[in-house]
Amino acid sequence: MTPENLARQLIDRMLVDSGWIIQDIKTLNFSAGQGVVVREYPTDSGPADYLLFIDRKPVGVIEAKAEGTILSPVEEQSSRYAVSKLKWQKDHQPLRFIYESTGAETHFTDNLDPAPRAREVFTFHRPETVREWIRQGTSLRHRLQQFPVLDIRNLRDCQVSAITNLEKSFGKNQPRALVQMATGSGKTFTAITTAYRLLKFARATRILFLVDTRNLGEQAEQEFQAFSPNDDPRKFTELYNVQRLRSSFVDSSAQVCISTIQRMYSILRGEEIDESAEEESPNERQTSSFSREVVYNYRVPIETFDFIIIDEAHRSIYNEWKQVLDYFDSFLVGLTATPDSRTFGFFNRNVVSEYTYERAVADGVNVPFDVYSIETEITKNGATIKAGEWVDKRERQTRRKRWEQVDEETVYRGSALDRDVVNPDQIRTVIRTFRDKLPEIFPHRKEIPKTLIFAKSDFHADDIIRTVREEFGERNEFCRKVTYSVGKDGGDKPSEVLQQFRTAYYPRIAVTVDMIATGTDVKALECLLFMRDVKSRSYFEQMKGRGTRTMLEDDLKLVTPSAVGNKTHFVLVDAVGVSKSLKTDSRPLERKPGVSLKDLLWNVAVGGDNSEDTLTSLANRLTRLEKQLTPVERNQLATAAGGKTINRVVNELLDTYSPDKLDDLAKQFQKNNGEIPTPGTLEDIRNELIQQATRVFDDPNYRNLLESIRRNHDQVIDGVNLDTVLSAGWDASMAEKAGTIVADFKTYLEENRDQITALQIFYNQPNRRREITYQMIQQVVEKLKTDRPNLAPFAVWKAYEVLGKVNGNQPKNELVALVSLIRRVLEIDPELTAYDQTVNRNFQNWVFRQQAGSLKFTEEQMEWLRMMKDTIARSIQVTKDDFDYSPFVDKGGLGRLWSLFGDRTFPLIEELNESLAA
Repeated sequence: MTPENLARQLIDRMLVDSGWIIQDIKTLNFSAGQGVVVREYPTDSGPADYLLFIDRKPVGVIEAKAEGTILSPVEEQSSRYAVSKLKWQKDHQPLRFIYESTGAETHFTDNLDPAPRAREVFTFHRPETVREWIRQGTSLRHRLQQFPVLDIRNLRDCQVSAITNLEKSFGKNQPRALVQMATGSGKTFTAITTAYRLLKFARATRILFLVDTRNLGEQAEQEFQAFSPNDDPRKFTELYNVQRLRSSFVDSSAQVCISTIQRMYSILRGEEIDESAEEESPNERQTSSFSREVVYNYRVPIETFDFIIIDEAHRSIYNEWKQVLDYFDSFLVGLTATPDSRTFGFFNRNVVSEYTYERAVADGVNVPFDVYSIETEITKNGATIKAGEWVDKRERQTRRKRWEQVDEETVYRGSALDRDVVNPDQIRTVIRTFRDKLPEIFPHRKEIPKTLIFAKSDFHADDIIRTVREEFGERNEFCRKVTYSVGKDGGDKPSEVLQQFRTAYYPRIAVTVDMIATGTDVKALECLLFMRDVKSRSYFEQMKGRGTRTMLEDDLKLVTPSAVGNKTHFVLVDAVGVSKSLKTDSRPLERKPGVSLKDLLWNVAVGGDNSEDTLTSLANRLTRLEKQLTPVERNQLATAAGGKTINRVVNELLDTYSPDKLDDLAKQFQKNNGEIPTPGTLEDIRNELIQQATRVFDDPNYRNLLESIRRNHDQVIDGVNLDTVLSAGWDASMAEKAGTIVADFKTYLEENRDQITALQIFYNQPNRRREITYQMIQQVVEKLKTDRPNLAPFAVWKAYEVLGKVNGNQPKNELVALVSLIRRVLEIDPELTAYDQTVNRNFQNWVFRQQAGSLKFTEEQMEWLRMMKDTIARSIQVTKDDFDYSPFVDKGGLGRLWSLFGDRTFPLIEELNESLAA
């Protein structure tokens, strides 16, 4: 059989799977179905390999080539067939749809696109889809060039930019686009606005909103339900059907589907999914060396979704999961706050929005953060357990303890803490120091600010929770765990605990491993305590992003009653050196065990569970165990396995679902038998691989030996070495950074002293400071944030705080903060003091001077003077126009003021503006 004939076999199978009826020209029967494909149809350019008919009318052509053929040069040949005269056809209109295919690779062109361009597709589109495209009269890509002007009401500037640029990208037929927007800046709202416009104006058929955890899917569903477009009073879900997938059924009437990538993969495979697989991001598991093969599913054809919006696009779309995206013939839109080099590469560096954390802080969309470091002796240097000491050993799965004597000296580094060795006093020392330093970190607070602690594992989280409750002397509700394991054995579900953490007084402290490390909103969070290191740059940025959300004073007080003002910043408490450790763009995380090694072995040997997840989990578990083995233990296992090393056992397990291995065996089968193996034959080959890989676990001696050796490597609980605090305080780099910000701010004011009216008055005409208006200060703020966003008033104020050069709390209004900062730079005030405090002090002195003689203000006069003082503190000055508004107008306005002060009224206003601004 020739290579081209082999390719045609594959193409025939793909066409049949896609719903087409294949016929030869001699037995042509258009009554056989809606979509008919005719082989070798004669044209005036020669016979076309395949001609596509819908309702008896020719609509497209397929040019078949041998596997390995580069298809781009073939486009000229297929295009020639598309414009050729077809035998027996009266209408000689050019064919709209053109395919080139080798069976392994397929290209598709729609000639109604504005600039027809071939794109790779997984397989052929279904005939009913082609029929609908013809009925529409225009192509989707044509409609993507006809968006109306965006209504920018209720949209931030960064959202307007992202949506506008994204629509331009669609209009240019760019298949992939990346939206980079800082956490909290409204990525999901941007995506929903885009989805609404795609459905309404581009008449998109269906959009997939893809997430990688069920928690994120639930959040997205809530945001779709709450969204109201600017041009329609109805909710999004009243206009369009939104389906969050909870099974393999994709509702044909749904215009938006929300799904995890795990569930979509299982749907494409025609398999059921364990709901627990959706609780954890695939990115938080160690990936195996093989790819998860996706096959065509006629229930979910490649054209099901016109657009796929990928939330948290920096993770879970690479390696095996990338196939889910490659399957669909869709535009791909990525959403992320922290792209890495892989993300930029995947989206072809087509970044339609770059809204950074720094810019978001300058715009008031995010809050800045400070770093407070806690360093202990054992965290930094580890410790030594001497031979002969008695210690606890704890089984990792059951947490059962046993008392053992150490027979040789055990030296461990700080990085081994809470993995191989648990030192309860190290955990206690960190928590106790955190407790004792809270008045320094968050002065004037009566309760613990909402705090999130990042732990290394579920077991580490349990150790932390117990210690936190003891050290703070608090009830169970005070500190709760929010991880994937919560609720599995009864009790509140993770989502319920998370909702309490968001909106209720308790818990004050939550401990997590990965579940709320990314993509989860808890606006009231003011403190992140890292008790685990993170090596991935993007993951660390995502974890920090949990604290960046803004929150208004009234909302913050609902969960933290002693908070003063809006949320202005958050504090990153670094107990492991995470803010200083080397970061990379990759994120190698181990897979967390869902079941014990013993249960995995029994599931395979006795239960016959040979699923991909089970065998992969077993391979990963054995790989980790192998790294801990002594030479004697390696020999014991090899002998028990008939000479097989544990590495060989692992490789055989991974081979069971390796496409490369299966492909090699399929080629060998074809070479030996002269035909392509059928799907049934391939399944038999895979089953043989599975039997070969798992046979070793049938031996109970081998299983028992593995379990016995694992127990020998249980966690050691070091109750011998006590920890001590080496240092606790604001990170040294914060002071250096703060000094730079303060210096840059002074330089900026100097450089612009002659260009900005308010600065001209402050610098050159101090006697005219009473003339400075709210609008003048607003001009300074806007120019400052445009020129140097890192010098926004609140950021500079925070820098002064780090340097310990602040008197009082930060003002609630950034304009008031800016006036305070300018006064400090010009040394009008000896130390940085909130302008409203300065005004209060000057007011007290002014009143004292006024009443030093015979003049005494009445109570009503004092009430009016205080109202004017408050206005100056808020708005820089008080003017005649202010008396037309509350609170003055409520008391009688300018007329009542005149009746109280008579001819002194206007001189009094001028005097107050001058004296209180002194």
